[in-house]
Amino acid sequence: MNLPKVKVNDINMHYEVHGDGFPIVMITGLSFCLRIWDKLLIDELSKKFKVILFDNRGAGQTDIPEGEFTLKMMADDTAGLMNVLNIECAHILGFSMGGMIAQEVALNYPQKVEKLILWGTACGGRKSIPPDLAVYKLLIGAIEDLTPERMAKSTIPLAFTRDFIKNNPEYINDKIQKILKCRIPFSSYARQVKAMLNFNTCRRLKKMDIPTLMMQGKKDILVPSQNGEILGELIPRAKLVFFEYSAHAIFPHEPDLFLKALFEFLT
Repeated sequence: MNLPKVKVNDINMHYEVHGDGFPIVMITGLSFCLRIWDKLLIDELSKKFKVILFDNRGAGQTDIPEGEFTLKMMADDTAGLMNVLNIECAHILGFSMGGMIAQEVALNYPQKVEKLILWGTACGGRKSIPPDLAVYKLLIGAIEDLTPERMAKSTIPLAFTRDFIKNNPEYINDKIQKILKCRIPFSSYARQVKAMLNFNTCRRLKKMDIPTLMMQGKKDILVPSQNGEILGELIPRAKLVFFEYSAHAIFPHEPDLFLKALFEFLT
């Protein structure tokens, strides 16, 4: 396992490599760093693949440059990191905002993407389905309350079902601690949010010719499940898998089914 930084475009990027085999590049969501990934998921993937994790620009231990962010810029970072690591082609997995970045990677660097996995994400623009008002209030609370612990706790009901939170207190506490370790300056957080709001791939996805798996939780309140259906209609070589009991963070809710769907798609 490596823990270095490398120069990519205008920033120094922090990354890790786990395992060996054909590479799979994993892109995190809004404000998160590579620490957020579930250890069990990385352990299972690294048995068959070389798993590359990294911190997006403005988050974790990657640099926070001046100026605005775009998700196309973050896709350029992803492709740039692959170049530095001498990875010509890989599976690309993106979670939430990372799924948006993954779409930009596939559209702008198709030769670098063997297969695409979009987890709990949307195409942006008018075709995407936003969360309801209550969820927006939770998001606003997370933004306005600048106490790190409360910000971390505010994200929990956005990612997990009430039953999961109630029945898995140790896991939830561990996840809160990981979120705290991914602390991101508010200015950087705001720039990532703006980049998401300006994101829209809907009209371009019909031209994409890459096998794609969409993984969507039926109980996802942050990215409603209809977004998976929309992506399935737009992407020509798409397969959509719904997880009946999962919220935004699918894997901890239904780990066996998640891994089954993922490995069946990749192998």
